[in-house]
Amino acid sequence: MSETELNDRARLLLGQLVTSYISDGQPVGSRTLSKIPEVALSSATIRNVMADLEDLGLIKAPHTSAGRIPTVQGYRFFVDQLLKVKTLSARELKMIQGKIASHSSAEAILETASSQLSDITSMAGVVMIPKRELTALRQIEFLPLSGNQILVILVTIDGTVQNRVITPGTAFKASELEQAANYLNHHYAGKELSEIRSHILSSMEETRKSMDQMMSAAIDMARQVIDSSYQSEQNMLIAGQTNLMGYSEMGNLDKLRQLFDAFNQKQGILQLFDRSLQAQGVQIFIGEESGYEVLDECSIVTSPYEVDGEQMGVIGVIGPTRMSYERVIPIVDVTAQVIASALNQHR
Repeated sequence: MSETELNDRARLLLGQLVTSYISDGQPVGSRTLSKIPEVALSSATIRNVMADLEDLGLIKAPHTSAGRIPTVQGYRFFVDQLLKVKTLSARELKMIQGKIASHSSAEAILETASSQLSDITSMAGVVMIPKRELTALRQIEFLPLSGNQILVILVTIDGTVQNRVITPGTAFKASELEQAANYLNHHYAGKELSEIRSHILSSMEETRKSMDQMMSAAIDMARQVIDSSYQSEQNMLIAGQTNLMGYSEMGNLDKLRQLFDAFNQKQGILQLFDRSLQAQGVQIFIGEESGYEVLDECSIVTSPYEVDGEQMGVIGVIGPTRMSYERVIPIVDVTAQVIASALNQHR
């Protein structure tokens, strides 16, 4: 019998075994399965079917336990073939919508979403901030500070506000800074940051000679701020990492330390979420499917969110492989839709 030819009895037992293990985290034996009303099979028959499932690599025995637990392949078959996704309750849906929609800035919307995902699932909630190259400029302002320093305020179409303090080589009056901001807003408002950055880098040397000092300085200051936004490491929000300490299978201190290091460094997780950005709908990575060794004991459920029909970022939940997929999947899916609605409303 191959995996694709699993009969109804084998599918039933695999589904019940995975469900039981997700529920309590304990290896499941034939005796436990025989007590489930839906099974209605003898312990001997169950043992034979479990032996077939183990031969197929769908379940395994942890250490010397008499029970069995799902393998990554077993979880994958369960998610793809047997899972019945639950519909969110009206109360859960209202809670997600209410908290996220109550904010007017993109930053607050996304921060709330990561916290919501963590709170509702009791796992880690992750939100990828929209890529700057997909974000258009709404307005830029220059405010004089002491010691020739200038506060640059950059506001993007999605409502994100970035503040940067720069120190140009020349001192400028407040009226000159206002003139510079007016120039940039007139020429670049509504354009994507990537387009602005590309234009500035390609035209600075060509046009510097024909510009007066103020306009040349304005272009240079804008370049510094946009370059800074590209180099920013704060492009992913993570909430509830410590929730993962509550799962017994993730209690190994070395594994937890490596996982928390990955959360802090973000780069590996970002690469994984980048893959989801190129896909449609909910994506599920189970164990080593992520290709990121530190997440081998985890499952990740992700979904991209859109702004004006364009996929701008990805949200997700990171938890143990025995997470409640039937519940986590709709939570992630609905939250992505609520984020999209909130961001579109405030553009």
